[in-house]
Amino acid sequence: MIDTERLTLRPWQTDDLDPLADLCADPEVMRHLDGVRSRASVADWMATQNDIQAERGHCFWAMERRDDRRLLGFCGLRLGGAKGELEIGWRLRRSVWGRGYAREAAEASLAWGWANTRCDRIEGWTVRANTASWGLMIRLGMVRRPDLDFDHPDFPEGHPLHRIITHAVERHAHG
Repeated sequence: MIDTERLTLRPWQTDDLDPLADLCADPEVMRHLDGVRSRASVADWMATQNDIQAERGHCFWAMERRDDRRLLGFCGLRLGGAKGELEIGWRLRRSVWGRGYAREAAEASLAWGWANTRCDRIEGWTVRANTASWGLMIRLGMVRRPDLDFDHPDFPEGHPLHRIITHAVERHAHG
């Protein structure tokens, strides 16, 4: 577990399913992702994250507010897909957007990554239209890296989610 001033990042628990399924059923939250998700697909995703946690020691962790233990979403690190790079990612319920929770969790996740992995770079991926996400990447000190952009294999050319833009931060920037 990682504790910050207001948050705990932790592995997934069974009782996280309903609040996460609600979050992933919100069309506005999922607008720049792969669309709303069914409860069953969210359950599968949570199980996968716990498997990744068991194997690698990190995943996209559950993000819980410390004062009331409410699940706000997730944030963490995972080895990303076909690229095999360490990726930082987050997703939050709409009711808490704009309150600094994503930044707080992302800063803690990055610090954890530098302290606990040997990776030379951590990347953040999104689509150009997701200005909130790449704006946070910039505020985290990540640098836009067009040379690391890629085409998402699950979406055909011309689809809004086909071209993924990359921001990255290098280990040498953190000592």
